[in-house]
Amino acid sequence: MFSGLREPRRIRAGIAQVILTAIIILVVFTAVQFTMQSFRVEGHSMEPTFPDGEYIVVNKLSYRLGSPHRGDVVVFRNPQMPDHLYIKRIVGLPGDSVEIRSGRFYVNGSLLEESPEFGAILCENYSVTVPPDRYFVIGDNRTATSGSHTFGLVPRDNIVGKTWICYWPPREWGLSPNYAAAAG
Repeated sequence: MFSGLREPRRIRAGIAQVILTAIIILVVFTAVQFTMQSFRVEGHSMEPTFPDGEYIVVNKLSYRLGSPHRGDVVVFRNPQMPDHLYIKRIVGLPGDSVEIRSGRFYVNGSLLEESPEFGAILCENYSVTVPPDRYFVIGDNRTATSGSHTFGLVPRDNIVGKTWICYWPPREWGLSPNYAAAAG
């Protein structure tokens, strides 16, 4: 007689555990979707930093709590094709004057000190003052990349997040390289 009373209690406890587990999974899934996103690098525009086919995790929370910085590598929606995600490095911040002279970048009149591996951009002369809430971006492979000089400045709202972790291929596993670019 007593064992019959325990059975409905066990069933209710089991159902409660399943519901609680489902709620926890939903909360974790939502938190991960809100803060991170997986991204596959396509093309050669970010070499040598990010080779074609590399997989990275993008930190979507970083720019909800702070502003992008020069040198950050970001994933963003292309201003001309919002359905396409791109990965590029920020060179110009809001208010900056960005110039390309003889294939070299100048920010606010000073030469941008960069890795020599990036090379010179195949653009002779270009000049823009970056308006508020916009960013000038460019790929690291300067001889084979598009950037803000071709598709326009990137609105802050188009930035998905900052690169965080490389996870594929395994030999590249680790924190994503960013650098603090200094002008002159």
